[in-house]
Amino acid sequence: PVTQITLADARREFDPDCEVGDELGRKLNSTELGRIAAQKAKQVIVQKLRDAERDLIYGEYKDRKGEIVNGIVQRFERGSIIVNLGRTDAILPQREQIQRERYRQGERVRAMILDIYPVSRGPQIVLTRSHPEFMRKLFEIGVPEISEGIVEIRAVAREPGERAKIAVYSNDPNVDPVGACVGIKGTRVQAVVSELRGEKIDIVTWTPDAPSFVARALSPADVVRVVVDEEEHAMEVVVADDQLSLAIGRKGQNVKLASKLTGWRIDVRSESVAEEESKRARKALESIPGIGFGEPELLYQEGYRSIPEVAAATVEDLTAIEGVDPERVADILAGARQLAEQLAQSTEIDTGGERVTDIDQLILPLEIKTLLMENGFDSIQS
Repeated sequence: PVTQITLADARREFDPDCEVGDELGRKLNSTELGRIAAQKAKQVIVQKLRDAERDLIYGEYKDRKGEIVNGIVQRFERGSIIVNLGRTDAILPQREQIQRERYRQGERVRAMILDIYPVSRGPQIVLTRSHPEFMRKLFEIGVPEISEGIVEIRAVAREPGERAKIAVYSNDPNVDPVGACVGIKGTRVQAVVSELRGEKIDIVTWTPDAPSFVARALSPADVVRVVVDEEEHAMEVVVADDQLSLAIGRKGQNVKLASKLTGWRIDVRSESVAEEESKRARKALESIPGIGFGEPELLYQEGYRSIPEVAAATVEDLTAIEGVDPERVADILAGARQLAEQLAQSTEIDTGGERVTDIDQLILPLEIKTLLMENGFDSIQS
């Protein structure tokens, strides 16, 4: 009886043209209400309006994740920037900002919608300028071939504000993916660089061949050769001596970005250091008692670099190496284990009057061995 009325009564008391299902309003006599009741009614109405507005904004933005938006810097809150998007405000957290960038109130800012959370005081729209996807979206906007699907961005790696690498691939053999992204006289890539306030961008061609892709990802350095370790999902990359600093980059940025871009752990070596390590490893393998001619090279090519590594192998591991005589495997393992045991008990080994350096025999990370040897430490004693 409070919320419903019969059709006959409604037509008689309210509206003669009303139909079943219509909503009818009656003016409330406000003289019957006190100050507290009026205030409560006002609060309920305002709250309902806010809830409706919040639901409307959430519905508008919930499917826009990953979209680039433009806004105006409204104010600053504990390092975060509140950005006015027009109908609502969004937040650009400090972690999603490019560290070198500085903004002023009223300045226009371009960012990507990272996420949206429905909270009690209105939907919180989180923006980002440091996410790799922001760079991908900028290229999609600035390069028609990408938006048309002719060129694909296969991978993006960024050190926000410093340097970035993107890997691109063309579905059309007549279209150069790198040239399409760079544009005439570099206009397209420069537009992205300007938006990111001078962030350096390397564009490389993606290829399904992992070693070739890693070599390209280390550009502008020229790679001499790549050694793949499938088990560790790592690659040892050898570059010319004068290219080492270029391959590593300032603060290791180049090799770090190349590793992120390709998904492989990359270990960069100069040609002279790699050659020295190769000589030491071969020499160590040749010192194994009972090993035959040519077998040290076969072990080296299979990835064995020291006596302890050979000693830790099984009969099946060595038998599987093509060219190693299965009947000699037991003797090789026995000699390696004997020598490894002696190495563990002594600081130097006399091999026919020629000393084998202990540093090379230790099970240490390769970079530590290299540093020790480069600084003149060739044995535990020294």
